[in-house]
Amino acid sequence: MSQRCPTRLTRRTFLASVAIAALAESTGPVLSRTFGGILPWKSNSSDPPPILDLNGWRFFTTTEARTVEAIVDRLVPADSLSIGGKEAGCAIFIDRQLAGSYGSSSRLYTKGPFPKGLPTQGYQGQATPAELFRSGIEALGVALKNQPGGKSFFELASGEQDQILKDLESGKLQLGDGVNGKAFFGMILNSTMEGFFADPIYGGNKDMASWRMLGFPGARYDYRDHVSKHNEPYPLPPVSIVGAPEWQGRQG
Repeated sequence: MSQRCPTRLTRRTFLASVAIAALAESTGPVLSRTFGGILPWKSNSSDPPPILDLNGWRFFTTTEARTVEAIVDRLVPADSLSIGGKEAGCAIFIDRQLAGSYGSSSRLYTKGPFPKGLPTQGYQGQATPAELFRSGIEALGVALKNQPGGKSFFELASGEQDQILKDLESGKLQLGDGVNGKAFFGMILNSTMEGFFADPIYGGNKDMASWRMLGFPGARYDYRDHVSKHNEPYPLPPVSIVGAPEWQGRQG
């Protein structure tokens, strides 16, 4: 009568043991350093993300930039809570996005057909965001020139600018050259919000103004101690992907 050996080594057991041994061998120094109270990596050992040059314009012309700066400053007006959209760099953010892959739709399928989609499906057209922005700004300028006074958007008083934006949002102000004013307003509104709340590395949210206003911690490594503290303001300043201004000069 044969007996089954209790210590018989199966193929699965053998493979598992080999994998564990290899893992232990490769991570031994790391684990020993960790358990010894030493971090298993060096700070600043990887390349930091590139920081945008905020000088000049990459996509907008000077006139287009003045128009966009005026628009973002009305969409996010300065108040006691935070700086306005222009000072926060929202126009810079939009300019850099349009000058990059987003503006050219280089990462999207842009071939036909182009049937009209449902509102829930989003934009379904052929034109790129860069083309839509440029045609929208131009059509807005033409529409305003045809009104009494013939001023550019950035030349209007703030109250007049607000009314123009309201008319765009409601569809009351019709733009020429086949430009959908309501869609143009929605696009620039979304881009402005992205620039105001995105990480400062992308050109907007200067000095993390919106994060400070909200009490958002940003890219901090660990804030578990505060997750369960509901309705309590976060006590530490926010941190960008590239760090915080408060850290300058502290890294050796």
